[in-house]
Amino acid sequence: MRARRVDDSSSIEQIENDRWGPAPPGATRLVRTIHELRGKSLRALTPEDLRMLLGQHEGVALLVPIALTALEHDPLLEGDLHPGDVVVSVLHAPVSYWRAHPDQLARLERVLAVVEHVPAVDAPSDAVVAARIESFRARLRVG
Repeated sequence: MRARRVDDSSSIEQIENDRWGPAPPGATRLVRTIHELRGKSLRALTPEDLRMLLGQHEGVALLVPIALTALEHDPLLEGDLHPGDVVVSVLHAPVSYWRAHPDQLARLERVLAVVEHVPAVDAPSDAVVAARIESFRARLRVG
């Protein structure tokens, strides 16, 4: 299945035609942030924005291809947590997504092959990334 072309000046809300509006009063910082990010244009999303949205399974079909393109240039792309935190968020996409998009899974596997052969940058975060990759591959085998 080919990825559809989208206008990167549009937001997740615009593309999905699902406007959430402002977060409800008393919402957590995470909820407020996700509400805000859904209204931001795709081209303006930062690595941290991608990490947060994908971590919450928001806009997966729109954001995984964008994240993969960024990861192909920098496999250890970093949001605000640690090197590789963006690839970790991409790994959280549902198995059903990867099954429906084998071309993107192949792109991800190429990124993961690079990540797995990069010299250690930061032992604690490297261990987190390695564990998430292993967990992802296990989910693919089972799912």
